[in-house]
Amino acid sequence: MSASSQQTAAIILAAGKGTRMKSALPKVMHRIAGCTMVGHVLANLAPLRSGPNVVVVAPGMDQVAAEVSPTPTAIQHDQLGTGHAVGCAREALAGFIGTVLVLYGDSPFISTATLQALVTRRAGADNPAVVVLGMRPADPAKYGRLILDKSGGLDRIVEWKEASEAERAVTLCNSGVMAIDGKVLWSLIERIDNKNAKGEYYLTDIVELARGDGRACAVVEAPEAELMGVNSRAELAVAEALFQDLRRAQAMEEGATLTDPKTVFFAADTKLGRDVVIGPNVVFGPGVEIADDVEIRAFCHIEGAKVAGGAIIGPFARLRPGAEIGADAHVGNFVEVKNSVLGQGAKANHLSYLGDADIGARSNIGAGTITCNYDGYLKARTVIGDGAFIGSNSALVAPVKVGEGAIVGAGSVITRDVEADAIAVSRAEQVSRTGRARDFRAQRQKMKQEKAGRK
Repeated sequence: MSASSQQTAAIILAAGKGTRMKSALPKVMHRIAGCTMVGHVLANLAPLRSGPNVVVVAPGMDQVAAEVSPTPTAIQHDQLGTGHAVGCAREALAGFIGTVLVLYGDSPFISTATLQALVTRRAGADNPAVVVLGMRPADPAKYGRLILDKSGGLDRIVEWKEASEAERAVTLCNSGVMAIDGKVLWSLIERIDNKNAKGEYYLTDIVELARGDGRACAVVEAPEAELMGVNSRAELAVAEALFQDLRRAQAMEEGATLTDPKTVFFAADTKLGRDVVIGPNVVFGPGVEIADDVEIRAFCHIEGAKVAGGAIIGPFARLRPGAEIGADAHVGNFVEVKNSVLGQGAKANHLSYLGDADIGARSNIGAGTITCNYDGYLKARTVIGDGAFIGSNSALVAPVKVGEGAIVGAGSVITRDVEADAIAVSRAEQVSRTGRARDFRAQRQKMKQEKAGRK
């Protein structure tokens, strides 16, 4: 085979409306581990460096087009079956003669290794026109059956309704995923007819057509879990659970400690270093990077954040997008950090909101501190120098700077810059009136008794 014919392209079918989802959102836009289903498919395809790729969508699916960009889309104006859907990608793949993968946007778990196995088998010495991805599910249900010939090649695909009892006894089932010779793909698609109960053009018919042309067809098998399709909210929940179980096992295999694995939830792109310890009930949103030797205590929510080595997070901490926690820094209970940088060894241990702030190394943020970053129209930034001490229950009204080594007294509202090594205190003067509390209690007790006597 020539070098050009060994290239790979992909067609991802994503035009399904997902009626069973009962959602205004296109089916492939529903998320597993924070990533859309079609996003999972593209991510698993990416290492193959395939191209051209195209995603087939229905009219009006602008959200899907935006999600898959810069991968182009082709429009399937009428839902006339999988064969028709593949045909809609013809213009996008004009002139391509390599291997064409046909994938499904609602089957998010097919691994890169499985996709590579399909491509490798398509390049085999027998030059199969079609390679079908098969599976042996625990419950074959009503999947189409892959019927092999005596030499182990794929003879035909038989739909459940049309299968004989002997064919239904076959455990090798059709997933729908294929690798097809681009030189004959369109000639096969052109010859599919819709003479069936549903009046649709089925992609599976190309196996019989290719065999009729004297071409070999083949099967590659993959685990059932990889080939799960998602068509309902219940199946989406099953898919989420499957992903999480696999990701938890991977995290522990790669050197993280999960003290209660079933209660930890990862995003598809979560990155963990070695010797990370994760307590119970921790949730990772997209875009999280955790370095070595970090401890994440119970009931934390982390999204779009980076945590450097040796830091301690939580319990009950929330890191929002743009949070960067330095080495050996501490973010404690009920502390929220958004779009802020905590320097090395900085500490914010209790009940604080740190938004749009740069917090220097070794600084200490007292309980109840708030960076007042929003005036109702614009965000502004707070800058706290290295080694500064911010007393409890302080409000820093941005834009404002607190210099290195400065101290802000507890309960202060800071509206102007504080120079390095200064002490800034902004609070009302304390007034003490001797004996006034005793008089107050006596007065209130008398009023209470008089009110009771009138009843």
